[in-house]
Amino acid sequence: MDKADIANDYIEWRTEQALKARQQAAVPAGVTEVTECEDCGEEIPAALRERLPGVVTCVPCQTRREKR
Repeated sequence: MDKADIANDYIEWRTEQALKARQQAAVPAGVTEVTECEDCGEEIPAALRERLPGVVTCVPCQTRREKR
């Protein structure tokens, strides 16, 4: 493993940590988990809610939001 690999691993780790912190901050204390998409009202899959705590949109709606 060379220095570039070590640097890339560190950057990836820091990015994951920052995303986790942001996701945790996005869900205020005492707020229940959102199970339906804010935009379309369809159910947000449990796997997505587990992977991204605090998610409020389904994948298709979030994709549309990001394209705007």
